[in-house]
Order: sequence, then C-alpha cells, then structure tokens
Amino acid sequence: MSEGTAIPGPDGLLRCPWGLSTEDYVAYHDEEWGRPVHGDDALFERLCLEAFQSGLSWITILRRREGFRKAFAGFRIAEVARFTDADRERLLADEGIIRNRAKIDATLANAKVLAGWDAGELDTLIWSYAPDPATRPAPAVISEVPAVTDESTALSKDLKKRGLRFIGPTTAYALMQACGLVDDHVEGCIARGGGRPAVRRSGPADGPTGRGTSASPSR
Repeated sequence: MSEGTAIPGPDGLLRCPWGLSTEDYVAYHDEEWGRPVHGDDALFERLCLEAFQSGLSWITILRRREGFRKAFAGFRIAEVARFTDADRERLLADEGIIRNRAKIDATLANAKVLAGWDAGELDTLIWSYAPDPATRPAPAVISEVPAVTDESTALSKDLKKRGLRFIGPTTAYALMQACGLVDDHVEGCIARGGGRPAVRRSGPADGPTGRGTSASPSR
C-alpha cells in the first residue's frame, strides 16, 4: 500500500490517513469534512475557525470548537457584529478559545462587515468559486491534494476586496475543502463521493477544516 492512500480503520472501512490519525478525527472525517455546507452563519463559523487555525494544528481547534461557539454567540453574524469592547476583553481572557488578539479582532471586524450584507450573500459568493467536479479527479494519495488553487486565490482576493480580513488563499482553500466545494477525500475513502446531504445551520455550524503544511486537517 502506497503512503498516503486510503487505509482501513478498526471497522475495516477505508479512510483518508488523517481521518484515523487520532480518535477525535474519525467522526469529523466521516460526517463533516467535505460535506456541502450552506447558510451565512454556518459559513461564517468556518471562516472564523479556519483563521484561528492558521499556524496551529486543526486538532487544537476541533477540541476547542464548543468553546469557540459559546464565546462567539454560536457564530451568529448579527450577534457577533454587536460585540463591544467589553466582549473583546472577555474573549482575550477566555481559556476555552485561542486568545490571539489579531484573530479575535479580525473575527469581530468581519462580523461587522457581513452584518451589512444581504441574507444569503456570503453563501452565494463562496459557492460561486466551486470548481466543476469534472475537473477534479479523485486524489490517489494525500500528496496529490493541493493547499492552494486558482479558485481559492480568487476567492481570497474577492473576500478581501469586500473588507474581510485574515482570509488568505490557503485559508480559503481549507474552507472550500471543509464545506464541500471540492471533494479531497482520497480514492477509495468511504467519505468520498457526491449525493451527501448539505449541512445547513442558522446557528452554530458543524465544523471547519484544516490548513498548514499539507492539505488535510492533520497538518
């Protein structure tokens, strides 16, 4: 078996190698990563958590996800946009999240920008950058999965042009992976394939994806 190909788990089913690298990843890999996500608040959560993950391992964020949701009012854009300086200080002291001043400030600033958008505008914008699935053959090994694409670079530029912060091309591609704009599960993985139900949330979303030195949450 080549390194980076789908491997069998304890149940005998093939999965991406990162999906079996720690117990916390199994359900996330099987039920969340790569499934289509719609809804402005759900996508806002993922944008925020991808930004917080920058420079860290995804497992660090995944294990704090509920803490983030509690701290940021379930990532409901309208509520986060109303956060005050007192809320900012509260977040900087919250041990349940990553207390990075620049990332917290970007989250609050982005919420204020998005609060001025029409309902569904964030969803429509992000999904407009989904590539044609026919141009995306299944990767045989993890090393074939890119960290940045032309689409993610364009999405990043568009979001920045509209006033959003802390969303570079790699963060944008991680968002695309997590939210089902692309399917980067390796060939043979049980989670690969279309026809999965979209994850739609008006409040807390189901989870983000990873980014860093490779193209899966284990990086």
